[in-house]
Amino acid sequence: MQISVVVPAHNEQENLPVLLDQILNAIPTGLHEIIVVDDGSTDDSLALVKAASYSDRRIKYIGFSRNFGHQTALRAGLRAATGDCVITMDADLQHPPRLLPDLVSKWREGYKIVLTIRKDVENLSGFKRLTSSLFYKLMNSVSDVSIDPGSADFRLLDRKVVDVINNLSEHDFFLRGIIPWVGFPATKIDYTPDQRLYGSTKYSLRKMISFAITGVIASSVQPLRLATILALIIASLSALYAMYAMMIFLTYGRVVPGWTSVALVVSVIGALQLFVLGVVGEYVGRILRETRNRPGYVISQSNIDRAGE
Repeated sequence: MQISVVVPAHNEQENLPVLLDQILNAIPTGLHEIIVVDDGSTDDSLALVKAASYSDRRIKYIGFSRNFGHQTALRAGLRAATGDCVITMDADLQHPPRLLPDLVSKWREGYKIVLTIRKDVENLSGFKRLTSSLFYKLMNSVSDVSIDPGSADFRLLDRKVVDVINNLSEHDFFLRGIIPWVGFPATKIDYTPDQRLYGSTKYSLRKMISFAITGVIASSVQPLRLATILALIIASLSALYAMYAMMIFLTYGRVVPGWTSVALVVSVIGALQLFVLGVVGEYVGRILRETRNRPGYVISQSNIDRAGE
């Protein structure tokens, strides 16, 4: 059985040599290839991987022309991988390579998908715990599929699953939502993330918000339904208010002055209208992106012949 490992990397020049060494030691037999997808790094990450590939032909690389994003790098790696199974993991060493044999063992038992569930460490910030909890609650409340809290892009996928994913054409690639959608037999392994050895996280608050929006929009149309429901509620309340105003007029022969209530109602309706337009705009923008039919990424250099497929 041939095992492929896909590693998206962005400015991880200190961590990559350690990670590559640990992967090679964790899978001494059956390792077919390690594909490092350099997501537009500005440091020497790509140069280090290229140098390592000269001494070990199992080490391969794909270099993007600029930063296209973590999920896009995962997609490029999955498209290039040729193993009977593909393991995806981050380059920051928080996904422990020592767990790779456990993932492979579960796969050999017959599971097509082996997921990992992250256990929160004691020194994890309260903000990170809160945002992570809110993200999964939001996803599972509006998504058409269920995503396990603590799930990460550290997983093993059978060749059949990878082929199904590679045949998907959407540009907004949200792998955590796609995995439960494909529906193959899956199992889970709990793990405690290791500490990052060098550098800092590349996921800023802005990227986390963008990731969450992409996850919601790519996995469900529930926000559009919510916008419709809100519109119906506001329309009903407006009708009730109109009936109240008419009753006051018929009873007293005049409308009681009430600029405060009018201003409040107008403000609420205006805010909800902007919210609904924003939700619709997110979907329309993604439809525009799909109709352009541009490639999701541009490869500047690679030692894999089929990397651009």
